[in-house]
Amino acid sequence: MREVAVIGIGQTKIDEHWDKSLRELAGEAALAAMAEAQVSHVDSIYVGNMLSDISNLQAHLGSMVADWIGQRFTDAVKIESACSSGSAAFRAGYLAVASGEVDVVLVVGVEKMTDSPVSEITTALATAADADWEVDHGLSFVALNALIMKRYMYEYGWQSTDFAEFAINAHANAVHNPYARFRKAITESSFKNSPMICDPINLMDASPVGDGAAAVVLACSDMLPSNASKIIVAGSSAATDSIAIHSRKAPLRLSAAELSTQKAYEQAGIGPQDIGVFEYHDAFTIMAALSLEAAGFAEPGQGPVLAKEGEIKITGRIPVATFGGLKARGHPVGATGIYQIVEVVQQLQEKAGKTQVTNHDFGMTQNIGGSGSNIVTHILKRVN
Repeated sequence: MREVAVIGIGQTKIDEHWDKSLRELAGEAALAAMAEAQVSHVDSIYVGNMLSDISNLQAHLGSMVADWIGQRFTDAVKIESACSSGSAAFRAGYLAVASGEVDVVLVVGVEKMTDSPVSEITTALATAADADWEVDHGLSFVALNALIMKRYMYEYGWQSTDFAEFAINAHANAVHNPYARFRKAITESSFKNSPMICDPINLMDASPVGDGAAAVVLACSDMLPSNASKIIVAGSSAATDSIAIHSRKAPLRLSAAELSTQKAYEQAGIGPQDIGVFEYHDAFTIMAALSLEAAGFAEPGQGPVLAKEGEIKITGRIPVATFGGLKARGHPVGATGIYQIVEVVQQLQEKAGKTQVTNHDFGMTQNIGGSGSNIVTHILKRVN
């Protein structure tokens, strides 16, 4: 396998982009990444997206993006794995370059969600759950996470307010991210007083949807000057679990995350103690806690301790959501995995501004599809 480097990144602000179409959002991020990479042509394009055929009545995004950005006739496909679509597309691009089949790949994550009524988006997001055994019984995606959180609180003795610091930390970091949807700090009081969505999940426990796109250009690192600093993919792994929560032997453990993280650590030759920044999948605060535990930063049931003790802050042991995370940056589902990659690249390049971490040798992203049924983990390494 060849060594693969990220040579260009691009992103759009996450917002309600009434003035931009799906193709325009994807094109803006893609062309920005190609411009930074100083490439005018790529060998392949991988587009991560979950909902376009439902919310935008547009499938076949590979061809659409390739044509729009002037790459007609280029090999291009859309990849879907629910909310982990972005990272799944990145992994496909990484494997294509690492195998030697291609030299330069563009990976784009894009989602346009706010043009559709909330009820339609809620229904569309539920397609990531088990249609027969969960959705047909009236469970929305929020409800599924609420059930997990309620059981977690029962098993380990936590209160719903014990999850506040996950959201507070994310919003504090998003203040400094011009691409974030909600650049406003929140307090413990505003968390406690936010409206209940599905007990015990309140508004501040949940990430917002939005429109946005992010992109990266991957290339064989041999193409870069030998004396150039670079960001390489040190670990890439994916794993699945049952799509229905009730079929899991340990529903309060993200077993697929544990497996994919362990494989990524082994590939990179490191452990949790070496990770300087972790962009986790905080679609809900309960998922933040479970991800920290699955990745080896906390024992089962102890994820909230890291948040309450300040260990997830920029100056803490394991900084997370350094650009706002899904909670405050926003969660345009198919694009989220690429936003995470872009943000870790910025950290390793020491271009994170006021939320720059001090340990910037290794960074990790973890993108969750469904309620934990498809999880993709990547470790990036800075090489000077």
